[in-house]
Amino acid sequence: MKTKGKVTGIISNLVIAEVDGPVAQNEICFVAQGDTRLMAEVIKITGNKAFVQVFESTRGLKTGNMVEFDGHMLEVSLGPGILSSIYDGLQNNLKTMESVFLKRGEYTAPLDTAVEWDFKPIAAPGTRVRAGSWLGEVVENNLPHKIMVPFKFKGDYTVKSVVPAGAYTIDTTVAVLTDERGNDREVTMVQKWPVKLPVTCYRNKPRPFKIMETGVRIFDTFNPMAEGGTGFIPGPFGSGKTVLQHALAKQAEADIIIMAACGERANEVVEIFVEFPELTDPRTGRKLMERTIIVCNTSNMPVAAREASVYTAMTLGEYYRAMGLKVLLLADSTSRWAQALREMSNRLEELPGADAFPMDLSAIISNFYSRAGYVELENGNSGSVTFIGTVSPAGGNLKEPVTESTKKVARCFYALAQSRADSKRYPAVDPVDSYSKYLEYPEIQEYLNTVVEENWPEKVAESKNIILKGKEAAEQINILGDDGVPVEYHDRFWKSELIDFIILQQDAFDKIDSSSPMERQKYMLGLVLGICRRQREFDNYEKCAAYYKNLINILKQLNYSEFKSEKFREYEALLN
Repeated sequence: MKTKGKVTGIISNLVIAEVDGPVAQNEICFVAQGDTRLMAEVIKITGNKAFVQVFESTRGLKTGNMVEFDGHMLEVSLGPGILSSIYDGLQNNLKTMESVFLKRGEYTAPLDTAVEWDFKPIAAPGTRVRAGSWLGEVVENNLPHKIMVPFKFKGDYTVKSVVPAGAYTIDTTVAVLTDERGNDREVTMVQKWPVKLPVTCYRNKPRPFKIMETGVRIFDTFNPMAEGGTGFIPGPFGSGKTVLQHALAKQAEADIIIMAACGERANEVVEIFVEFPELTDPRTGRKLMERTIIVCNTSNMPVAAREASVYTAMTLGEYYRAMGLKVLLLADSTSRWAQALREMSNRLEELPGADAFPMDLSAIISNFYSRAGYVELENGNSGSVTFIGTVSPAGGNLKEPVTESTKKVARCFYALAQSRADSKRYPAVDPVDSYSKYLEYPEIQEYLNTVVEENWPEKVAESKNIILKGKEAAEQINILGDDGVPVEYHDRFWKSELIDFIILQQDAFDKIDSSSPMERQKYMLGLVLGICRRQREFDNYEKCAAYYKNLINILKQLNYSEFKSEKFREYEALLN
């Protein structure tokens, strides 16, 4: 018997309902308005009153409207057909809706139940399985999609039967499992899982031990991201956060890309819809959209829907991780997710924290980021979810609560500087303020020394030191003037400029320079460091500047040349 209630108060999207039975935190309910049923989520319970946050506009609602509780949390459907889809935070398929906008109370099916998939069994009858075990496989956009024991199943099961290879719809029973009590349970290709709960169907979750190559030099060389790691990109509006995420989506070493647009402006979301289907995947030569999932909620949507989008995206990532795939989840922007949490907290009249954000903002962000990671599955395979979010601090203030709370959790910090963006130094990542804590991990250091080059972390530290000394020299030059400092200061400054122009800056629109493999990065850093280590004698700063400007022009041409090409060798000879 489902619990029911009656609306007794309305505060914007917050509805207060008097209930006649048990209600759980985060339970889904539907508020009736005539023939329309509006989905909502319980966010607070006080006695027999439930405070529910409606996912849509509450215009026209009034006291006395009926509320029916579903008995479960917000869930997503997991099965073949997710790739290439565009969802909102409630997993409504935006490709299949009839008009430009979804009508109030209208919800679309996330998966197509009419499509047949070529199923191949993996588990044989008599096999012992548990939640997350692989039963079969279908091919989804040229990627293996595992059909698994539903994550909700508890305990051990024995495979009683599996259908033979053939074409089946997602609702077809493909396997029958027997539990320890002898009860049979049917399994289809689709399952449901609540988005607020992490998927824990794995054997072990070790600390990250290898880097994820992104093709972006400021990431891979200076501040590497670990596979299964976490990072965030704070920066003021217009500094290039979204463009940088698009570059990562196209070039990163990942099997699945998930873009979560959480509270983004409508024009940026439309850009994603228009541009992504046209992008070519450099790994396969096919369309990048074939291995991409987009989950979006624009800033004009209710706060509850904005909050749900990041959880929906993470759950989809965990689902594909359980198949042994590498997933890269990009969220833009977690600031608007935090703002949604603030609005909900204020309506509940909770005790506010800094800048009126919830008191437990740090805990909420920490719990969410902890869902990413590299995991070892029960069958010996491995998968990962690497999470990189953006933060949009008001006025570029990196001391505001969302940035500070995220900084405590994320292991990589890629600070975008307005000054670099204004001077067209893209990506506008500040090389001094940014960092990667993974460089301190012994496992990562061993990986870099073995896979990239011996003493690679030391070379990176040397490069960062040159950049730092160059920044200090630039400040002295600006204060005292060109003739007010020794020529050595100009030498330090131009050495840092050499690294900046050649290594840190990257042309996202050049077919060669847009993506740099580690082999190329290793060669270029070694070449630049070799020049920086040479001792040069200059009697004035004009000669110093002219020398390094010439080097910069030569080395920039190397960035736009095919690696190891004849032209590349010509420039190399000039440098030597």
